[in-house]
Amino acid sequence: MNIKPKYFLYARKSTEDDNKQVISIEAQLFELREFARKENLEILEEFQESKRAKTPGRPVFNEMMAKIEEIGNCGILTWHPDRLARNSIDGGWIIYAIDQKQIVSLRFPTFWFEPTPQGLFMLQVAFGQSKYYSNNFTLR
Repeated sequence: MNIKPKYFLYARKSTEDDNKQVISIEAQLFELREFARKENLEILEEFQESKRAKTPGRPVFNEMMAKIEEIGNCGILTWHPDRLARNSIDGGWIIYAIDQKQIVSLRFPTFWFEPTPQGLFMLQVAFGQSKYYSNNFTLR
């Protein structure tokens, strides 16, 4: 019997100028809650963070990941993979948690993911693109 995972909703925006943000936290929350309703996803807890993800050490992200490690069999709902990680440590942490079956589902309204070898590869590519973007943005 396959038990449906409960999801942690994670919304993040950088502390950079709001004019450069693709989508505000409020807009992410609205879209994610609507997506969860349409997809019949149970939200266990919501996390919001206004902090850049270029380097590891985001307190709210770390709190969410600690809860995932403790509970297991969880899902994460977020707007896009780049909301989760723009650095190799956090991206690796997500991938490892999937490998360990602590994270059993990732859902995005803007990105497709399945926990298959192909899905994990594409997630790694998405995290790599996010890191590349961050590196280019900060090195200008």
